Amino acid sequence: MSDLIRLDPFGELLAMQRRLDRMYNNLYPTESKGEPTASALDMYETDNEVIVKVSVPGFKPEDLQITLTGDTLTIKGESKSEQEERDEKRNYIRREIRRGAFQRTVMLPSGVKGDETKAEFENGLLVLTVPKAEEAKSKTIQVKTK
Repeated sequence: MSDLIRLDPFGELLAMQRRLDRMYNNLYPTESKGEPTASALDMYETDNEVIVKVSVPGFKPEDLQITLTGDTLTIKGESKSEQEERDEKRNYIRREIRRGAFQRTVMLPSGVKGDETKAEFENGLLVLTVPKAEEAKSKTIQVKTK
């Protein structure tokens, strides 16, 4: 009599989920050697523009650098933290306040006017308004009957 091999489809699914989680965490890490990672953002579009809102608490406008090359938007930030020697004298129990640098790169929808982008900053929220080119705007076409 031959040996039966027991099939465990749920075990295979769990193993695949773990592999996908590992791959995702390598692409989008939550921690990076004590330095902050990319800030959270919302991006949406209206008929005339693309709006990008980036949460950058603890940063000042002069700490941020924004570049738009084609449809690729890159936001970099670097906060000047307290002097390191002062940190050596402290015995932290918990340390979660963002310090250091971050970079976030996203692709915008095609057909934007990067040279007309406006940036506003208030209460730790960076808001970028990128106008759409005329050909990228949606158009309504009326159907006529004969």
